[in-house]
Amino acid sequence: MGRDPARPREPAAGPLFVSAIVPCHNATGTLRDCLGALRNQTRAPDEVIVVDDASTDESAAIAAEFGCEVIRLERNGGPSRARNTGIAAARGEVLFFVDSDVALRPDAVANAMALMESDAGLDIVHGTYEPVPLRGRGVTEWYLVLREAFWRHRYAGPANVVVFAVAAVRRGVFERFGPLDERLRDCEDVEYSARMGGRAAIVIAESVAGSHDAGGSLPKALRTQWKRSTPLTALRPRGVRLERINRMRSLAATAAALASLPVAVLAPQALLATAAALAFALASDADLLRYAARHIGPARTVPLAAVHLSFMAVLVCGIAAGPLMRRGARPAASTTPTTRNEPYATH
Repeated sequence: MGRDPARPREPAAGPLFVSAIVPCHNATGTLRDCLGALRNQTRAPDEVIVVDDASTDESAAIAAEFGCEVIRLERNGGPSRARNTGIAAARGEVLFFVDSDVALRPDAVANAMALMESDAGLDIVHGTYEPVPLRGRGVTEWYLVLREAFWRHRYAGPANVVVFAVAAVRRGVFERFGPLDERLRDCEDVEYSARMGGRAAIVIAESVAGSHDAGGSLPKALRTQWKRSTPLTALRPRGVRLERINRMRSLAATAAALASLPVAVLAPQALLATAAALAFALASDADLLRYAARHIGPARTVPLAAVHLSFMAVLVCGIAAGPLMRRGARPAASTTPTTRNEPYATH
């Protein structure tokens, strides 16, 4: 599963042609940062393709300012369709996916290609996030970026999961496993990782990093968490374990806390069990909180812990509701394409 460290490395035949693919939808707030960072790479991509997914702002014009190849989609189809469009148009042997709200570190492309060109059997280099938001310094932005940075840090090395926000992928991967599922607007990365099922050699590399604009208010972020939570039980792979952001014992403790709340209406002393379960959930994620404290200090980690519990509660409710939503006559909203007028949310 993942890259076998015992497998001999075979260097690539020579420098690989790299196509950067940037899907975007209403991304004027961050697209200049993203494309400016691509322009300033120590090893620049051989081409940059921006797929404008029916934006209603100036995203396409900004991309044109940077001299990118711009493909404009007339109908909003979601990130999977935009990435598939970029894949079809790209000439590269390696497709370097960068979300429009990510600004790569100057050495990111060079470091990814050094890994791939030194090992012809390496299929995917999965990048990481810097532990500081690209924009915004509210507790929600800090939480989202630190959580994403931490789980990549925790699993650095051979892995079975890929998130396309920052990822260099050999074209052959899509020839083997097919395009991204365009029915999915959320969890498309999870579905593709499950589809690969450990049959691709993936490395999470901390040397391939970018700053992410997590953006948005807490209510908006929780809505995104809900949309990503409901399809999860339908995307479980068989025969391989994907790296998870959240620990099962923390999820179980959060579920126990939520289950105790109805009892507390009739027996207020049950709130002690609720508090104990929440304390156990935080203790289960103590390494995440310590990681946060190193970057923002202990005092600011306290409200961040409260935000974390909110996200865990929404995640648990979404996982529980997902099968019920799919059981109905209509497909779940998170797995059916619908038009939305907001920038892409990334993992």
